[in-house]
Amino acid sequence: MNNFINKRKLEQVKQAEKNTRINCDKYKLGFHLMPPTGWLNDPNGLCQFKGIYHVFFQYSPFDVNGGEKFWGHYTSKDMISWKYEGVAMAPDTPFDKDGVFSGSTFIENEKMYIYYTGNVEEPGKHDYVTSGRQANTILVMSDGKSLSPKMVLMTNKNYPSTYTCHIRDPKVWKEQGKYYMVLGGREMVDGTETNDIGKVLLYSSCDLINWKLKNEIATTNRFGYMWECPDMITLNGDKFLSVSPQGLEAYTFKYQNVYQSGYFSIKGDFKEQYALGEFVEWDMGFDFYAPQTFVDESGRNILIGWMGLPDIDYTNKTLEYGWQHNLTLPRKLILKNGIILQSPIDELKRLRINREEAHLDEEINLSGLNEININGDIEELEIAISHGLKVNYESKISIFSMQFKNRIGAGRTIRRAKIEKLNKLQIFVDKSCIEIFLNDGEKVFSTRFYPQEYTLRISSNNNVDIELWNLSSMEVLF
Repeated sequence: MNNFINKRKLEQVKQAEKNTRINCDKYKLGFHLMPPTGWLNDPNGLCQFKGIYHVFFQYSPFDVNGGEKFWGHYTSKDMISWKYEGVAMAPDTPFDKDGVFSGSTFIENEKMYIYYTGNVEEPGKHDYVTSGRQANTILVMSDGKSLSPKMVLMTNKNYPSTYTCHIRDPKVWKEQGKYYMVLGGREMVDGTETNDIGKVLLYSSCDLINWKLKNEIATTNRFGYMWECPDMITLNGDKFLSVSPQGLEAYTFKYQNVYQSGYFSIKGDFKEQYALGEFVEWDMGFDFYAPQTFVDESGRNILIGWMGLPDIDYTNKTLEYGWQHNLTLPRKLILKNGIILQSPIDELKRLRINREEAHLDEEINLSGLNEININGDIEELEIAISHGLKVNYESKISIFSMQFKNRIGAGRTIRRAKIEKLNKLQIFVDKSCIEIFLNDGEKVFSTRFYPQEYTLRISSNNNVDIELWNLSSMEVLF
């Protein structure tokens, strides 16, 4: 799917991927998507087209700390066995020369309409916030095998003049015969993080090519200085706006990371008069940002996030082997009592090899590729993983926490959440990452970690049911 890519750039990427050292790394993941080499961040263009799942991703193959941004591309028939299709798009035109930034795919008329932000940094003295940056909205079409030439649909002059140059991450959908696009934005007050306002720009179109500004979506009171990766989600007829805001003040039980990702319920008509509900975080762990959702051909709403964060003050030991970050497990979204639950997709059960015996207060050796399920009316629970990660719940104070006690967290410390009742816990351990789902995904905690050994000890004052599975690695073809 890379027929229009500059051949020189393509050969450079292939050479970098050929020289990858990932296969020598003991922290290489078994059932999470990773970069072939270098740096991975936002999931892009998620869709299922003619039975094939497509996962594009932000990809910097030449720099493990992030750099020149391409789109990498994985495909799958079942989200268990994957094929790496290579680089789909490269920064190789005047209107995306400094990065193929994030975007989405809309499917209609047997075509994939792929929208993304083309980043251009102009020479001269600029802060690249209020001046010097072009944020071009670009369309590429595909039949699933090849890509059309890139088409510029909007430039800075098509965005409100009150906004900074930080406009990006188009998400497109159709509703009542009309097309809509949301873009993340930063309204300018004085060009500083202290005062600028995060908002979403809403555009409409009749033909997927010509777009007009329809509305601006924001909270009543300022909520961060920039909203990235906007996404409109419909569940049971209710609408939700997902965004990744930057600039929120941290508290003990919320907004604990440098940047957040979450959703607002939308009351009223988002195209005209509306009100946003309370912001609910998607994930309370150390490593989660920039999620994107899509509806597959069976009607499931599926979310995949970046298991990483920009501007973090902790590290990843995979840097030693020339790669960094991964995507989360695909999560099915279900609306229950006004809350969106996130559950690992059922296909992951196919990775189960055998069930191991597991008892309370007994240390167990893990394979490093494991699924752990704990069920019961839990009042007190303590889980020790790999002699360095402590997972704890106390019903008396309604607090769930995940805390690193030593260096296996590589600088990560503690994350907490308030939860009134706990009756189900599902944990996926995958070499150097963990995803924890509470109460069928009422809360989720995701983190990277770097143990020397894989062990498990569960303690509780309740008689809980423990199910421990060894998992296989998923197949990834390169």
